[in-house]
Amino acid sequence: MTPTEMAFWRACLSFVTYIIPLNKYLNRKPVRLSLTSPKPTTSGASEEKEQQGKKFRQYAAALSATIGPFAVGTVLAWMSPALPMLLSADSKIKMTADQGSWVGSLIAIGAIFGSIPAGRTADLIGRKPVIAFLSLPFIISWSMIYFATEVWHLYVARLIAGTCLGGITATVPMYIGEIAEKSIRGELTSFVQVNVTLGILYVYLIGPFVNYAGLAIMCGILPAIWFVLVLLVVPESPTYLWRSGKRKEAEDVLIILRGKDYDTSDELAALQKDLEEKKPNSKLSEMIKSKPTLRAAFTVLGLLGFLSCSGINVVIFYAESIFKGSNSMISPKACSIVIGVLQVIFTFASSQLVDRAGRRVLLLISDSVMAMCLGSLAFYFYQQERGVDVSAFSLVPLISLGIYISTFALGFGPIPGVMIGELFSPEFKGLAIGIVCVLASLIEFCVVKSYQTLLNHYNRGVTFGLFACCCVVGTCFVFFLVPETKNKSLQEIQEELAGKKRTANQTQVVSV
Repeated sequence: MTPTEMAFWRACLSFVTYIIPLNKYLNRKPVRLSLTSPKPTTSGASEEKEQQGKKFRQYAAALSATIGPFAVGTVLAWMSPALPMLLSADSKIKMTADQGSWVGSLIAIGAIFGSIPAGRTADLIGRKPVIAFLSLPFIISWSMIYFATEVWHLYVARLIAGTCLGGITATVPMYIGEIAEKSIRGELTSFVQVNVTLGILYVYLIGPFVNYAGLAIMCGILPAIWFVLVLLVVPESPTYLWRSGKRKEAEDVLIILRGKDYDTSDELAALQKDLEEKKPNSKLSEMIKSKPTLRAAFTVLGLLGFLSCSGINVVIFYAESIFKGSNSMISPKACSIVIGVLQVIFTFASSQLVDRAGRRVLLLISDSVMAMCLGSLAFYFYQQERGVDVSAFSLVPLISLGIYISTFALGFGPIPGVMIGELFSPEFKGLAIGIVCVLASLIEFCVVKSYQTLLNHYNRGVTFGLFACCCVVGTCFVFFLVPETKNKSLQEIQEELAGKKRTANQTQVVSV
């Protein structure tokens, strides 16, 4: 290891040892939108320990539902190994770099057509049928990619895959948020992003060893497996069943998920209060009048927007091309696998920390470190493009993107999905999530489509510098405006979003 590399790692270690003691300050109240008001306690009051159900079936249902996000990961990562194949001289589909940018970005447009219909339909017929049905368009998309002979075939296939992506984003976090106990809700919802990263790693691993057709086949079998698992393992959401008047079925599902010795009366009472008083409402005019829903939408849209503007999907889509352009001493395929492995490891770590450390602290660490990594990468490319000899720093792209993807996976990757399932009230959940996902998809489309344009006009140095600036602004957004939802029930979150104060006798101490 060179002295420069040793100095870099010492700086990283110093930053970590400095940031960890700041945990108590990072969990402070946001300035304007707060869910973290201190819980008052009375002197000498005994602490009540909340009832805990069995966890195995909750984990099984959540993991089965998140095979869909695994398939989403394959859709996102497909571009990385497939684009060099499509741009090669012997490709049966003749494609330019600009057409490749359309193939990459059209999934975001497709997501627009999947978000609102999936959210609304999940309110009408249930979460389980919608989640199961979303596997069918996936299979159609991969079939079209396999048989494609023209570029427009790929355009249509990616649009169809995008509708599935939008539908999964709108329904799977909602479903998991409704079946999970609050003590593990953050962890289970984080499995959405864990499986997305596993899907990405799956493509990075098989990409170097299969051809174009083999890649489509290996990705296309996953939605079929998901369809079977959803039908066999996943129960319907008790929230949906209760709201539909199927109270006995809702109680039976809670017993299945929590265990036969679990007393469901408290949860059913909460559903009675929350859902019968707030029936599903599909009117936009009524939703706009709801202060909690507007605050939730602003928070989630901000998180998803800054997630897109961090350039994460650009890195995932064009990983091999980025590493090839950096002239790294390690092969681009190997570099892609390294960042894929890191993403899985740190996303799983986030799922274990999110209910312990809290949402805000992970988001703040994540976005601030991402800004520094992208800044160093931008400086490297800027120097390289000016003709400066950067061969002594050839590991900078791999190290920067490795830390970038790791810290993204620790916070900004999984936590927006967690908060989608937590912040919206059942009254407007389907409509609100659909609208937010549409707007977030538009932002994502603009970012991914503009990447090639930025490269053509300003090269990689300026492009990644812009992504770094977006991360800085995103860190400020989280610090001042994003609430903490750790250890809050869905009902407590809605009450506090509405500005209601909780009294001492309403507050219980939750053991983690």
